[in-house]
Order: sequence, then C-alpha cells, then structure tokens
Amino acid sequence: MNFSFFIARRIRKNAIGSFSAAVSQIGVWSIALGIAVGIVSVSVLLGFKQNIQKKVFQFGAHIQVEKLTLSQSVEEMPISKQGAFQQKWPSNPRIKHVQCVAHKAGILKTADEQKGAVLKGIGQDFDWEVIKENIIGGNRIDFADSLYSKDLIISKKMASQLRLKLGDSVIMYFIQNPPRPRKLRIAGIYETGFAEIDDGLVLGDIRLIQRLNGWQADTVGAVEVYLNNYLELNQTAEEINAALPPELTARKITEKYPFNQLLDWLKILDKNTAVLLSLILFVASFNIVSVLLVLIMERTPMIGLLKTLGNNNQQIRRIFVFLGLDIISKGLLLGNLLGLGLCAVQKYAQLIPLDPSAYYINTVPIEFNWLFILLINLVAVALITAVLLVPTYIISKIQPIEALNFKK
Repeated sequence: MNFSFFIARRIRKNAIGSFSAAVSQIGVWSIALGIAVGIVSVSVLLGFKQNIQKKVFQFGAHIQVEKLTLSQSVEEMPISKQGAFQQKWPSNPRIKHVQCVAHKAGILKTADEQKGAVLKGIGQDFDWEVIKENIIGGNRIDFADSLYSKDLIISKKMASQLRLKLGDSVIMYFIQNPPRPRKLRIAGIYETGFAEIDDGLVLGDIRLIQRLNGWQADTVGAVEVYLNNYLELNQTAEEINAALPPELTARKITEKYPFNQLLDWLKILDKNTAVLLSLILFVASFNIVSVLLVLIMERTPMIGLLKTLGNNNQQIRRIFVFLGLDIISKGLLLGNLLGLGLCAVQKYAQLIPLDPSAYYINTVPIEFNWLFILLINLVAVALITAVLLVPTYIISKIQPIEALNFKK
C-alpha cells in the first residue's frame, strides 16, 4: 500500500471527535453547498431559457416567409404555397417543420363587450404539439367542415375581458370594405403569459381568411418555418433570403415581435450565473486551504517525526493532498445529492411559484443538462485540487527539531 495514503487513512480514523475533524466537516459542507448552489443555478437558468424561448416561438415561428411589402398592415399579401420555397426548404436538416398561415384583423363583439383581435388562420399542417402546453381548456380546431371551421381559440385574457367561456358564440367583424361579420364558436382557450400575444391573437381556420379575401385554396399569407436549433436562426434566415425570389422575404421572429429585450435579459442571466459560480468556487477553494492549514498545524509534531525517520517533503505533502482529496470527494458527493435532489423536487412537485405577469411562467423552471453539471464538477475538482497544493508547501519549511518541540 502507498505509504502516504496509509498515513492519511490513519489520520482520518484517529481524527474523529477532534478539532480538525470539525474543521474538515466545515470544508466538506462548504464544497457541498458550492456545488449544490452551482447545480441549482445552472438548472434554473437553463429552465428559464428553454421555457421562455419555447413560449416565444409557440405562436410565432422562428422564420416567416412572406411577400415583400412596405405596408405595416397585419395582413399579408397573398403568396402561393406551391412556390419554390415549399419545394426546396422543408428537406433542409436545420428545419423542423413548415406550415402555411394567414392573418386578418377584426373585432370580437359580444352583447356587452368588444375587443380588437388578429385572426391567425391555420390549416391541417399546423403543428399542435408546439402549443399543446398553452391550451388550458377546450379542444383543437375541427377541420371536418368542407367549407371552413367556425371554431376559434382565444386567450384566457380575452375570454375574461369578453366574458366568454368554452362553447359560447362570438361575432367577429373583419376589417375590410364593407366589414364582414362571421359568427364563430369558442372551441379552446390558451395562455402564454406574453401580453404581445395574449392581448389580441386568436386562432381559426385559414380557409375562412381565404374565403374573405377571395383567395384560392393554394394561396396563403405566409409560410412559417420552425428550426431544430434557435442558435441557427440568423444563418438560416440569411440562406433562405438568398434563395428566395425578389418578391419574397424571410423575417426572423425577433424582427416581427418585440422579444429582443427578453432575449437580452437571458444573456444577462448567463453573465450573472457565471459570476455567482466563480464566487462560490473561490469561497470553496479558500475554505479548503484554511482546513488544510489547520490540519498541518495540528500535525506539526507528526511531520517532524516523519522527517526524522527519513521521509522527504514530497511524501509528507502527499499525505495532506490525500486528506484534501477526501474532503473534496465527500463535498462533491453531498453537493450533487443536495443540488440534484432540490432540482428534482422543484421540477416534479413545483413547490416554488412565480408571478406569470413578471416572469412569463407560473413556477420556477428546472432543466437538467448533464454536460453542464459534469462541467461544474470537473471545474470544481480542478480548481480546488490546484489550490490544495498551496498550503502543503509550508511542510518544506518545517524543521524536524522545531516541529517535535511544537506545542498546539
């Protein structure tokens, strides 16, 4: 057995109940708390980013292909869904899903209330999985009617303002000359937490808009493109624009909706989390240095005896490195159990609520990313182990005669 490891193990066994044992426990828990806070911080940050990005792209795709126009109107100019884009880009590996939509402004009117809204017309190619989590009541739009579906999905906020519930009828006056009213039925209710969406977007059958606008069945207002990876948004939008005919353009969602401030806020969270993790690791490193210094001071007579018996500084230093590694391993184990345990409880029990009006979600989100968690552990081990070597250099300065006469 390795001599240094043998001595370190004997010290651990004999230190039970001593002052150094209490100090070692403080070192273990300081590392454990640092790792736990790091895991919780990263998991919450990633949870926020994933949930908010998902909400941003639920009712507006990453990229929208539409006709190039100087008009600021909500409604689009008609384009053919059988065009070059539909034939080429859906097979691109960066693209997850493509669907056709159209928008038309109008006014929802009940007996007592009225509210402006934009009808987003969707068809059977619509990906319901994207907004499944936001549908809080009712069903999907039923496209069985051969003419067009009269089903309408509105936000919870609009339903409250108009005093509507599932199954109620509402008249929607579409803004054109002359205005054309249509009686529709509330089939579903959604909620995103984004005022930009919840204040005035409703979902309906695209065939209704095509009929109102006098369009053919293969004519739509825009083509929505969903990507597999949001980070490829700019690159993909540039490539699509380069391939489109002059009359069409690909607009990113960050240009269409005012979400830039929200995405910038997420970037600030990244920086704050990095600063927090750095401070935590610094404190943990400082604590382990303090613990080792206490252990060295308490074992000064032993160090003198070992030197007298012919052991060199390197062998003695390894003893205290092994003691430090023991503290680190226990701290990592406890920290991971504590951090992952707290995250698991929040993820599945959702004990900590949030105000959706301020944070866009109703509970603290958790997203496990094992690569980041492994990285936190590796960085902690590398940094603390490197710092661990600093106090052991004191051993080389200890003289055997002075050490044997050392009084604690």
